[in-house]
Amino acid sequence: MIKYLSPIVLLLISNIFMTFAWYGHLKHRSMPLLIVILVSWGIAFFEYCFQVPANRIGYSVYNAAQLKTIQEVITLTVFAFFSVLYLKEEFKWNYLIGFVFIILAVFFIFKK
Repeated sequence: MIKYLSPIVLLLISNIFMTFAWYGHLKHRSMPLLIVILVSWGIAFFEYCFQVPANRIGYSVYNAAQLKTIQEVITLTVFAFFSVLYLKEEFKWNYLIGFVFIILAVFFIFKK
């Protein structure tokens, strides 16, 4: 069980870092762009420290398409929470419908 969960946990952590690297600066729009790029790059380093092992470990139990699908679902989930809690944006009903379609895609990708 741990071999199935550890890549998922590592992907979750990596996506939290990456979400902040890509979108965290939107709350600080007065910061100079060069500083934002350098800070984002520094944050992204830590994302890779979790993402690379997640895929290396995960590839022993999941195929590449499954790993990518897991990563995308985690990315959207993390981003949904991030946009509501950190950026204070509204989560709209059509976002939920879109996520439902993505869950259907996950079903088909993991179907044997």
